Amino acid sequence: MRVLFVSDVYFPRVNGVSTSIRTFRQDLASLGVDTCLVAPSYAAPDAPSEEPGVLRVPATKVPRDPEDRRMGWRALTRALDTLPGGRFDLVHIHTPFIAHYAGVRLARRADIPAIATYHTFFEEYLHHYLPLVPAPLARFLARSFTRSQCAAVHALIAPSEPMRAVLTGYGVTAPIHVVPTGLAADRFRPGDGRAFRARAGIDAGRALVTYIGRVAHEKNIGFLLRMFREVIRSVPGALLVIAGEGPAREALRQQAGHLGLAEHVHFAGYLERDSALLDCYAAADVFAFASRTETQGLVLLEAMAQGTPVVSTAHLGTRSILVPGSGALVVPEEEEDAFAAAVVRLLGDLNLRQELGKRGLAYAGQWSSAAMARRLADLYAQLRGAPRVLRVARASD
Repeated sequence: MRVLFVSDVYFPRVNGVSTSIRTFRQDLASLGVDTCLVAPSYAAPDAPSEEPGVLRVPATKVPRDPEDRRMGWRALTRALDTLPGGRFDLVHIHTPFIAHYAGVRLARRADIPAIATYHTFFEEYLHHYLPLVPAPLARFLARSFTRSQCAAVHALIAPSEPMRAVLTGYGVTAPIHVVPTGLAADRFRPGDGRAFRARAGIDAGRALVTYIGRVAHEKNIGFLLRMFREVIRSVPGALLVIAGEGPAREALRQQAGHLGLAEHVHFAGYLERDSALLDCYAAADVFAFASRTETQGLVLLEAMAQGTPVVSTAHLGTRSILVPGSGALVVPEEEEDAFAAAVVRLLGDLNLRQELGKRGLAYAGQWSSAAMARRLADLYAQLRGAPRVLRVARASD
């Protein structure tokens, strides 16, 4: 079976979409599913691809967010129309921007099914990126946009059960299948926490709380900063490490200064995924997370896979991970005092940290990427055998 992946984002841009795509491609290959990915170029147009089966399309930087790239319609459709290797059995769309429309167009022309993974919860994102738009109008726009895109594909993948419930509530009628992104085996390779601390100039005995992910307002990092102000009242030497890149970095740095946290917050920036990132997870005494926009929340599992205890709120997709027995302390949303108390409790109790770390590691082992890839491959097989009339009806909605 040959499947075409289309996405507006991929590595070196680090986020959950990029991670999901790479993880599934690796495991699908072992199941005999050949995938080709079309994604934006982040380098010179003639730069060679660093990964087999990845076709890069010339792209320009996105204003106000230099990490991202925007592919031109002509360049993308030309690339899709001239793909080497013959016919594909299915198109799998991973992002809702130009890649979505180009992927639907190709599927129609080739008379093959199109499937989309709903990685991004737009309703929460619009609040941050269109602050002048009234909240009711922003919600209406997000839901209308989502329904329109979902109507153009044969089936949808939701990364979590709560996300499927959201889409159903929107009135989406296309079949929705829950297929989370699993953890690849290399995520369980122990990181070197001492090495990370040494590279960052952090004392080996300093209490360390870490956030890893996109540094953007929708990740609710401002809440973590306010919470951490309460933490240092009980643990004066504690340090919060914020690892990742994103458009909110400078604003958050300024917020940390205003809160009197300049000496208690370290912005680690981009960390190479196969080594430095694992070291960062392993260095932490506590992993803290409070995002309200996650369709799944894979970083929680990555922290658990390193034996790092988690303190988190549970909202939307993270509710599917933060279940009893997961080895995490779950606190009510937007309650800074309760969150800080949980962090302080862990920082002061080595035995509890070790116990939660062991539980989390065992729990993360249940999220095998190989098992998730098998579910996705089975879904592909079902869609390939779907009646032609259904495919045409969906594509022409």
